[in-house]
Amino acid sequence: MKKGTPISEIMTTEVITLSQEDSLDTAEMIFKTNNIRHIPVVKEDSIIGMLSYTDLLRISFADAVYDDEETIDTIVYNMFTIEQVMAKKLVSVSSTTTIKEVAEILSKKEFHAIPVIDNNILVGIVTTTDLINYLLEQF
Repeated sequence: MKKGTPISEIMTTEVITLSQEDSLDTAEMIFKTNNIRHIPVVKEDSIIGMLSYTDLLRISFADAVYDDEETIDTIVYNMFTIEQVMAKKLVSVSSTTTIKEVAEILSKKEFHAIPVIDNNILVGIVTTTDLINYLLEQF
């Protein structure tokens, strides 16, 4: 394992994003279609929040109770906006931050994805899965 390897070596650069005007139904479709768990929320080129699939699960508690899951989700999702559900206090890193530094941040925090920002512009996202895959490649 090379010390000092920048996160840009393993981050996802083709980031799928949402705007605060998008619906939670749209967000759920994007999560499921792309098999992802975190979506940055942007306004123009700036990131304003992060929505996780877990955030959606927290508000769609009715899934476990009712058979008509799709209808219930739509009703619940219409009660909230992306801005109300997304995480707003984000930790971010630059593309030159080392993989080790990112791993340390993720190991101490209760989230699993970090936006990568250079010059106030979202350039990527790194997740715990990216770190695990990187570690596995080392063996």
